[in-house]
Amino acid sequence: MFSCFCVTSYCFPSCKLRRKFHLNGVHRSGDVILGGLFEVHYTSVFPELRFTSEPQQLTCQGFDLPGFRHAMTMAFAIEEINRNPDLLPNVTLGYSLYDNCATLVIGFSAALTMASGKEEQFLLKDDCTGTNSVLGIVGDSFSTFSIATSDVIGLFRLPLVSYFATCSCLSNRQKFPSFFRTIPSDAFQVRAMIQILKRFGWRWAGLLVSDDDYGLHVARSFPSDLAQADGGCLAYTEVLPWGKNQAELNRIVHVMKESTARVVIVFAHQIHMIQLMKEVMVQDVTGLQWIASEAWTTATVLQTPQFMPYLGGTLGIAIRRGEIPGLGDFLLKLQPYIFDDNTENNMMIQFWEHIFKCKFAPVAAEWREGGGALCTGHEDLHNIDTEFLDVSNLRPEYNIYKAVYALAHALDRLLRCEPGRGPFSGSSCATLHTLEPWQLIYYLENINFTTSFGDEVSFDENGDALPLYDVMNWIVLPNGHITVQNVGVVKRTSFKGEEMALDEDKIFWNFWPKGPPVSVCSVSCPKGSRMAQKKGKPVCCFDCIPCSDGEISNITDSMECHVCPEDFWSSPTRDQCIPKKTEFLSYHEPLGICLTTASLLGAFICAVVFGIFTYHRSTPVVRANNSEMSFLLLVSLKLCFLCSLLFIGRPRLWTCQLRHAAFGISFVLCVSCILVKTMVVLAVFKASKPGGGATLKWFGALQQRGTVVALTSVQAVICIAWLVSASPTPHKNIKYHNDKIVYECVVGSTMGFAVLLGYIGLLALLSFMLAFLARNLPDNFNEAKLITFSMLIFCAVWVAFVPAYVNSPGKYADAVEVFAILASSFGLLVALFGPKCYIILLRPERNTKKAIMGRGINK
Repeated sequence: MFSCFCVTSYCFPSCKLRRKFHLNGVHRSGDVILGGLFEVHYTSVFPELRFTSEPQQLTCQGFDLPGFRHAMTMAFAIEEINRNPDLLPNVTLGYSLYDNCATLVIGFSAALTMASGKEEQFLLKDDCTGTNSVLGIVGDSFSTFSIATSDVIGLFRLPLVSYFATCSCLSNRQKFPSFFRTIPSDAFQVRAMIQILKRFGWRWAGLLVSDDDYGLHVARSFPSDLAQADGGCLAYTEVLPWGKNQAELNRIVHVMKESTARVVIVFAHQIHMIQLMKEVMVQDVTGLQWIASEAWTTATVLQTPQFMPYLGGTLGIAIRRGEIPGLGDFLLKLQPYIFDDNTENNMMIQFWEHIFKCKFAPVAAEWREGGGALCTGHEDLHNIDTEFLDVSNLRPEYNIYKAVYALAHALDRLLRCEPGRGPFSGSSCATLHTLEPWQLIYYLENINFTTSFGDEVSFDENGDALPLYDVMNWIVLPNGHITVQNVGVVKRTSFKGEEMALDEDKIFWNFWPKGPPVSVCSVSCPKGSRMAQKKGKPVCCFDCIPCSDGEISNITDSMECHVCPEDFWSSPTRDQCIPKKTEFLSYHEPLGICLTTASLLGAFICAVVFGIFTYHRSTPVVRANNSEMSFLLLVSLKLCFLCSLLFIGRPRLWTCQLRHAAFGISFVLCVSCILVKTMVVLAVFKASKPGGGATLKWFGALQQRGTVVALTSVQAVICIAWLVSASPTPHKNIKYHNDKIVYECVVGSTMGFAVLLGYIGLLALLSFMLAFLARNLPDNFNEAKLITFSMLIFCAVWVAFVPAYVNSPGKYADAVEVFAILASSFGLLVALFGPKCYIILLRPERNTKKAIMGRGINK
């Protein structure tokens, strides 16, 4: 950049600029110079590339009044500091403010000019120092420009304080050690937007970003930050092109139009939005809720009647608005010749010509011939209605104001350092004449002051300012005018962290009915269902799958259904676990009532028959058929009927243990009586034959009783052994029905139950065989036929019982067993005692000895 040469016969160290950049700027001298980079023109034209030794200049076009106001805000802040006796006393600040023309190469050139100085040639001093360069730079306004500038300026440890560069990448202190900013990082802005999305339930949004560092870093970080905050997901991410790429804009707007996302987030610059909105108007894409980044939230160029049908109701993140007392008066007093060396203060000349639509001499002949006015320099700004003089909504200006004061406060603390107590080597301090930019960085990192507007200014370890944003809303007034109003604030405090305060009642919604739109890929899953992500879609796109039986979800948008505990089941709506229904053969249900009634009826009939037989105990019918066994048989049948009641009701340990034992012993007692009666019939028949009298002595009353007791005792032993070894117990069975608990008695030992039934079956089969052999005996012994028939019924019932019992679940197994008990008991009761009661009650003439002997009455 510099070259050294010798003068005459002596060689003095000297440096000369190899090339001087032709830049727009304004300057003022001072003891310490601060630099500034601002977008005073919003575009530039590159010259045709030619291989020539002459430098080729870029032409800046499109004078930007807000950008020039930004530059003048820095000039005002420095003038105000110079008038302040408490801040930098005896030191005069100067400035060099340059126009970057919204072009990287121009902004970069201006930064190099400020770092190296403006003199084309100078002699090095005895201490090897040259002319003074700027001590710090305020700018640049673009993230990409700030990144490029910091990469080089950072090598010289020259502090760069940006007022508008928000890229989170600039927080990397190792890459950008001398970069500071008074605007919050995009990382905080992204989180602020996510808070807005969550506040209104917008879980499905589109993202548009500019094709530069400002937008592309957001495109990389936004999806992960959104997922981490559980704020939803992005329907699409599109990059807005620079320049007039109409085909790409057409495609992007078509994507927006076809998408189901009703919310569009835009991190881009004003020029991108102007081009985008023109295409939105062409395709007539309405019904979108726009969320603006700070780059265009307050852009007046977009607040036009033609854009309002589309942009009305926009919510945006804006730089904190501040008050700068005296700035308006300062702007009104501007004159084209108030700065040093007007040959280099061409930026002021351009402003004057633009605002008053005139030209300073010398001017081209075409201008004069066209009737163009000449500028005198005495025009009055009071007579101009221009946005340049509007200081009611100072946002970037307020950041510039804070940046200048941050540099001033850092310099003030540096100059107030007490020798021997300084922060540098040997506890030394810096002086105004030996001051190096890197020394200012130390103090800049540790400043903390409060502006006249009441805002605290300090930098964290990354050079970032305390995050603070306003939330803005674009409103269409009834008279058709457009205004942007503050509806909230997003900030981070040391104690409460990040928080957002939003006045929803003030928000204007550009929808009907008035209210926030719904922007979701899939409707929220209600309680009782779970989310199932659609294949190939973002996580916000899902189907709602009802929970399976036995599972619930008691929150909306549940990722999974939870299994109910063992004794609980899901409600019909699948949103809570309720106790399972219990099932057992109950006295309160129709089946239980019928079986109970039948059991009691059978016992009652047995009692009635017992009474009849007792009353008529002296009659031939009762006496002729072994009356003692008949009475014992009636008692056993009554016990059979009553034991069935143990199978009804909720199973308990004692009922489970008693039911089968009572059933087994009662039936063995019953069948034993029948067996003994059958054997007595056969013995009496044999005794009636010659030489058979000795047979009866084995079938006396004592022997009959002993036989019954012996046979019954065997069953009692079986039951005791069963109960001792593997006793039946109550059991909650959940296998039959998922939504029910079936209370049942498990037999404990299947072998024990089989032996019990087998023993009853053996006695019954033996009784049947003996009765079958005696069925054709003379009529006076006709009870054998009744026994045969009763045993046939008994065996048939219990043969059918086994498969029915095995295949009947839960309470129906108990019902089958009760039915078998009742059926066989009724069969025995009716078959054995029905004919006798018929004779006793209805045919008493047959209840005689002659009739019994078969000789008195014809049948």
